[in-house]
Amino acid sequence: MSSRTATATAPDAAAPDPVRAFLEPEAPGTALPELLALPLAERHRLLTTGQLGAEEFRTTAADWAATADGRYRACAELREPAGAALRLGVKDTVDVRGFATRLGLRHYRHHPRTTAAVLQGVTGAEVVAKVVTTELNIAVGSGCVNPFFPHIDPAGSSTGSAVAVAGNVCDVSLGTDVLGSVRWPAGRCGAVGLRATHHPRNLPGIFPLSPAMDAPGWVTRTAADLAFAWHHMGLGGPVPAGLRLRVAIPRELFAEGVLDPEITEALGHTASLLRSAGHEVVEADLGELWDCRGDAWQLCARDAWNGYRRWGGRIGDDLLDSTLAALRVGAGVGDEEYTAVRDRMARLRAGTAALFAGRGVDAWLLPLDPALPRPRGTAAAADSTIPAPGDPRYEREIGFTPVASFAGLPAITFPVGVHPEGGAPVAVQLVGGSGQEELLIAAARDVGEALGGLDLRPRDPGGLPARADKEDRPW
Repeated sequence: MSSRTATATAPDAAAPDPVRAFLEPEAPGTALPELLALPLAERHRLLTTGQLGAEEFRTTAADWAATADGRYRACAELREPAGAALRLGVKDTVDVRGFATRLGLRHYRHHPRTTAAVLQGVTGAEVVAKVVTTELNIAVGSGCVNPFFPHIDPAGSSTGSAVAVAGNVCDVSLGTDVLGSVRWPAGRCGAVGLRATHHPRNLPGIFPLSPAMDAPGWVTRTAADLAFAWHHMGLGGPVPAGLRLRVAIPRELFAEGVLDPEITEALGHTASLLRSAGHEVVEADLGELWDCRGDAWQLCARDAWNGYRRWGGRIGDDLLDSTLAALRVGAGVGDEEYTAVRDRMARLRAGTAALFAGRGVDAWLLPLDPALPRPRGTAAAADSTIPAPGDPRYEREIGFTPVASFAGLPAITFPVGVHPEGGAPVAVQLVGGSGQEELLIAAARDVGEALGGLDLRPRDPGGLPARADKEDRPW
């Protein structure tokens, strides 16, 4: 081969690689801008007093969101903010006029003419994203990356709601919670997740999985942020300070084999934090509401199957194996059992106020799960997300989130530490009486203040944030 030919075919080291340039566009920076790390109330104060310019915020937020979502894959659709309102993400099973609703499916979409009822009347916020959900709320896997704990599965089904907030793509995100679908991702991502009281008026425009338990849920980075957003967005009244609550830990949790030692320790730690904030913590029997946890899963499974029989032919997608596995669980719930479970739910809901009054408690403290969060890749692609009676780990898999769901009650989950072995986030939940969201937010805020805050800001989208030394962790 001549030298002339060799020269002509050799690659030019200085020439740009167009494929790499397309897949890895130059980012404006990978460090989270300090103005986005501010508490929401403080950022709002700076904006309203003119100390922070609206255009500076808007452009900074847009640049960061593009960078962060490229890494965490939280959004099905992302838009630049038009102003300086709170950046709101909405789960892709909730209708927003002007955005497509995809239900976590690969091909399906519809374009709603109206926005979901739960979002009508929301003030001080702008929808900037439809965020990722698992397929039809019941599949394994979302494609999202956990911003703080990339080795931990961010769970589902409101996966994108938690990931978008944790990664600071959004300030607040709306998800839906049937049996923990907001609480699990929030807990896995070190964020705060609130399941609202179940009420049918909130459900129009939300994809129905189990209408008797479906409830909207809100995710923020901290309980203090949630307290601000709750009132600022018109979701409820001001969150009071200085409350003195009586919180009960269900005695059923202390039966042999119910909790792993790490979770028992975290529960005790949370009780200490609540006491340090002036709350009373006692033990009490949860009773029949504890026993109904399996019923809640059976109800959800059958409702999902009933829904699929009505609309399955219209979605035009080949479903994932895990979605089909969950639907098969529902197909196995007979009519007689289904009716009995619904009757039991109606009876228990009628008696929840008496349960709280009879035990003399304002809220119940439970772990989010009986064990530490699972690493990524633990669940097989064909696994059902709905446990079925007879499964070897059924008692562990039904967990504790159904307590609030079956009773139609609000519940809030919040982080209480990072386990020193393996760096897994640990979260707990408080379940309150019907309509007592402000009470729960206040208690979670008290715990956050007692902790002094967990440093979970993503400084580099490609890696873990800096963590405190072991002896400095709240454990």
